Amino acid sequence: MKSILPLLKPLLPWLIILAVSIPASAAITLYDKDDTTFSADGSFNTFYVYSESDKDAEMEALTGIADREQSRVKMGFLPNWIGFNFSKQIGDLKVGGRSSFWVTINDSDNNLTETGIDVRQFYGTVDGDWGQVLVGKDFTLFNRSNIFMDEILLGYGNVSDTMGLIDGAGVSFGNIGTGYTYPFPSAQITYRSPEIAGFKLAIGVVDPSRTTGAGGEENAPRFEGELTYNHSFKKGSITAWTGFLTQKSESATGDVDTNGVSYGLQAKFAGFSLHASGFDASGLGFELGAGADATLGLPIVDASGDEVDSDGYLLQGSYTFGPARLVASYGKNELESDTDWENETITGACFYTVNDNLKLVGEYNINTIEIGSAEEETKTIALGAIINF
Repeated sequence: MKSILPLLKPLLPWLIILAVSIPASAAITLYDKDDTTFSADGSFNTFYVYSESDKDAEMEALTGIADREQSRVKMGFLPNWIGFNFSKQIGDLKVGGRSSFWVTINDSDNNLTETGIDVRQFYGTVDGDWGQVLVGKDFTLFNRSNIFMDEILLGYGNVSDTMGLIDGAGVSFGNIGTGYTYPFPSAQITYRSPEIAGFKLAIGVVDPSRTTGAGGEENAPRFEGELTYNHSFKKGSITAWTGFLTQKSESATGDVDTNGVSYGLQAKFAGFSLHASGFDASGLGFELGAGADATLGLPIVDASGDEVDSDGYLLQGSYTFGPARLVASYGKNELESDTDWENETITGACFYTVNDNLKLVGEYNINTIEIGSAEEETKTIALGAIINF
């Protein structure tokens, strides 16, 4: 296998704003009249980042990059965004929608002023007593809660030269690739049930990924689902979830079946929070999901054309006291192929809430990636500020 970086570099502009987010909770209502509302929300973050990459000789030969130290000023795991929300009550139905636009600040070094702007959410909704139907583009369901419940979602996370992430054009990956895969926003038709005794079901018909290369076909959509359970009690809460993904891509040279299950549990009591989640899949890859991993040249099938197996897990604990929240996190993904991949991240972070709209973050991160016997370890210090409205 030749260097991974030449495979990744043409895709870096596309990867710049792949990180996920959730709508800000402090949205500003711009209009609320005649059963119609319109609001806006946004988020801005910037980190000073120092990374130290240490590769063995085999990884240096694979990547073509020697050990190095690098300082950057860039955004964290979440990109900057601005979003708009709409809703209107019409009889027994409420129609609504959301559009959000994601902006990178990581363009000063090599893209000049060609700021990447992407649309990660552009959907409409219809709500009734029977639940909700969403039509449009949104984050998908497989591994969705795994990432949204991540304790360092607002932080920085893992980077490495092997994945082309240290320099300014790339982004940090949070725990993508070291605990879960990314639920790429896709065109979908998704039904969400009402909450019944704490349970809520979501089933989605999703635009399928081309995993067999040029000339392939998908005669059925991708199906994804997630069942969640929420229970609150005095001083605490429990959230549990399980999800699935299945799709098939066919071609004259072979078919690729992609299947996976995801799961997790988060428990909170007083100031303590514990998180445990994971996934198990075949034909999915181990970073960004089947379609993206295949495009990037990351393995989703082996040399015999068989789907590779991948799995990952994330273990976290946090404690909140006053305005401060301390987090310890460990995540790991593994992929079994002709050459095995392992990627793990250890993170310690402190989040300090100045007020409802401003947070400060300090984080120390160690990422270790192994491709066969080649290894790179990257140590990162990230100091940042997050402004939400």
